[in-house]
Amino acid sequence: MPRALWNGQVIAESDTFELVEGNVYFPPSAVRRELLRDSPTHTVCGWKGTASYYTVVVDGQENKDAAWYYPDPKPAAANVKDHVAFWRGVTVER
Repeated sequence: MPRALWNGQVIAESDTFELVEGNVYFPPSAVRRELLRDSPTHTVCGWKGTASYYTVVVDGQENKDAAWYYPDPKPAAANVKDHVAFWRGVTVER
């Protein structure tokens, strides 16, 4: 079962996920929202659309913009709508 870990805490875990460009996108229900804080950061992908970011917070330590999601993806990426992916030191085990 894929899971995302940072600072010894499981941030997300699920049997169901989307794999896009080598990144595991976890469904919203699989993510521990209490460990995420909204970020003002946004980036644009030519085929997925505009990504929004979260800062991961575990035991008072912050990992800025370590998670991203597409709240309103382009049609080609509709399967990842609101799913969360991780990077910047967050380990994703598959």
